[in-house]
Amino acid sequence: MTTNALLEANALCAWYGAAQILYDVDLHVNRGEVVALMGRNGAGKSTTLKALMGLLPKRKGTIRFLGQDVSKAEPHEVARRGLGYVPEDRRVFGDLSVMENLEVGKQPARQWADGTAAPLWSTAKLFKLFPNLGEMPDRPGGRMSGGEQQMLSVARTLMGNPYLVLLDEPSEGVAPVIVEQMVQMILELKAQGVSILLSEQNMHFAELVSDRAYVLEKGQIRYQASMAELAVNEEVRRAYLSV
Repeated sequence: MTTNALLEANALCAWYGAAQILYDVDLHVNRGEVVALMGRNGAGKSTTLKALMGLLPKRKGTIRFLGQDVSKAEPHEVARRGLGYVPEDRRVFGDLSVMENLEVGKQPARQWADGTAAPLWSTAKLFKLFPNLGEMPDRPGGRMSGGEQQMLSVARTLMGNPYLVLLDEPSEGVAPVIVEQMVQMILELKAQGVSILLSEQNMHFAELVSDRAYVLEKGQIRYQASMAELAVNEEVRRAYLSV
């Protein structure tokens, strides 16, 4: 296992039915890192996050989280260990209020292996991070804008006190002002000690928050480097990221 790696995948393959989507994906996320998983639509970014979370029954390869093999674990088991997941389609409970949505995600406080406290989240702390949510604690999830639902989805995941969050396309389809808030939110999470694997195709957004990047094309990692290196590598960006 890579030193300091919280999450590591080796030779990860995944299928939807008979169609293979991922081919021998190797990646890792270290403690305190924000890592961007980049690529065009259909490159396999969301599939990678779902495979890591155990949401795809047909997968093979090795997935280790906090040093434990979770390759065969069910999604709820992985979540209980402290791996958070924010899906692209948000999945908030439309009939439940903001507060009730947050309660659903609640898990006990966690510790690192050395006994120090892991990031701990409360509704008060989350309302400071997402002031919009603090202004509407009783509003049903179904009566919120897309950007507000995105924030609620992230906040609900943080109520589980995750060591690491899989964040799928946070800037997709939300207003620029919300994107700016998402940038601030990710930087704040990092400052609090939360690691993030971010699926993203918005280069500008990824550049503002990420330490390293993997570039996916047709289900394979084609390039990996620091975010700063990717930002200046026009050849790679043109080959795998430009529309």
